[in-house]
Amino acid sequence: MVRAYFNFILYLCTMLMNEATLVFIRRHADGDVRRLALQGVKDPDVDLPMALQQIAGRQTARRKLPSWAAAEGVVYPPHLNMEQCSSEQTARYKAGIVGRGSRYVDLTGGLGVDFFFMSQAFSERIYVEQNADLCAVAEHNFRLLGLTCSVCCSDAVAFLQQMRGTADVVYLDPARRNEHGGRTYGIADCTPNVLELLPLLRQKAATVVLKLSPMLDWRKAVDDLGGADEVHIVSVGNECKELVLVLGDSRLPVLYCVNDGHAWQVPVPRLSAVSEQKEEAAAFLYEPNASIMKAGCFEAVEQTYPVRQLAANSHLFVSAVRVDDFPGRAFCIESVAALNKQELRTALAAIDRANITVRNFPMTVEQLRKKLKLKDGGTVYLFATTLADDSHKLFICRKIG
Repeated sequence: MVRAYFNFILYLCTMLMNEATLVFIRRHADGDVRRLALQGVKDPDVDLPMALQQIAGRQTARRKLPSWAAAEGVVYPPHLNMEQCSSEQTARYKAGIVGRGSRYVDLTGGLGVDFFFMSQAFSERIYVEQNADLCAVAEHNFRLLGLTCSVCCSDAVAFLQQMRGTADVVYLDPARRNEHGGRTYGIADCTPNVLELLPLLRQKAATVVLKLSPMLDWRKAVDDLGGADEVHIVSVGNECKELVLVLGDSRLPVLYCVNDGHAWQVPVPRLSAVSEQKEEAAAFLYEPNASIMKAGCFEAVEQTYPVRQLAANSHLFVSAVRVDDFPGRAFCIESVAALNKQELRTALAAIDRANITVRNFPMTVEQLRKKLKLKDGGTVYLFATTLADDSHKLFICRKIG
C-alpha cells in the first residue's frame, strides 16, 4: 500500500510535469513567482501550481542547495519544506562531524538534504520519514543524484523499536512545530521527544547526533540530555542556524563555534565569568561572530586572542595591534566620544549616515539614531556601549578585512 502511494506521488511530481509545464518552468526559471501566479497561463496543458512550486523551489535551492539546483530533474516540495531544510553548507559541515562508517540512519529524513550529504561515507544508508509525500520526493531525488539508499516511510520511534542490530550513527532533527503549526523550541516539545527516546537511542546507536533549534541554550540542552561529547553552534553568514549535539555522558563537552568556513574549538572548562581588566589604549575593535555570541565564551576569546573586552557585558573586544584571525568582524577605531553634545558634535562633524550597533547600552538603535540625527548605511560603523566604569561611550569605526 505504501509503495503504491509512493508511486502515485512520484507520478504527480514527475509524470504530470508534461512538456508544456517543463517548458514553462525553464522559460520562467528566474521569474517572480507571485507575479506569475497573478498573471496565470493561457496554455491549458501547463500545470501552473506544480510549475510555480518547482520554480520557487529551484530559486531557493540556488541559495541553499547549489549542487541540487544545478541538477536537472530534481523535484522540490512546497515552500515550507524548502525553508525548513538544512542548507548544503551546514549539511556538509555535519558530514564532517559524523565521518564514515558502516551503517547510517536518519530518523527524521525530511527533504533529505542532511541525509544526502551526511550518509555518503557510509556503506549502508537508511532514510526514515513518516510523511509519505516527502519520502517519495526524496526517493526520486536520491536516485537522480546517484545516492544508493533505503527509504522507509515510518514513524521514527516505531522504526527504531523494530530496527534490527545497531547503527554507527543515528541522526535526528526533531520537528519543531506542534499540531497547530506553531513553533516549539524545547527538546521535550519536539517530535519525536528525544528525552523519552534516549534509552533506546543509546541502545541502538554507537553515536547519536541531534540537531536542535539555535534558540536553545546549549548548556541547558546538554544538561537535559544527560551530557554530550560535542556541541556545535553553526552559523551561516553570521546568522546562527543550528545547534548540533553529539550525545555522550560528558557534562563538559568540547564546544565548536562555526561561522561559514571558520570553526573555532573552545574547551568548555575555560568558560567562566570575565575578569575585569584595566582600560588600555585601543586602535582596533572586534565584534565576535554569531556562534561565539550564542556560546557566550567571551573569556575563552580573551585567552585565545590578544584582545580584551571593553567590559564584562559589552561583548566587544579591542586591541592595540590588529588581530587578523579574530573570529568575527574587525574595525579600525577612528575616535571615541562620550555622549555629551560637545564631544558628539566634534566626533560626528563630517558624518551624516552610519551603521549603528548597541551593546549593553540604555538606548535602542532607533533611539540612538534619532538622537544623533544620522541616516542608516554608509562606511562608518558606530558602536555604543557601557564601559566597566559605567560610562557610556560611542566608538566611531571603519570596517577592515
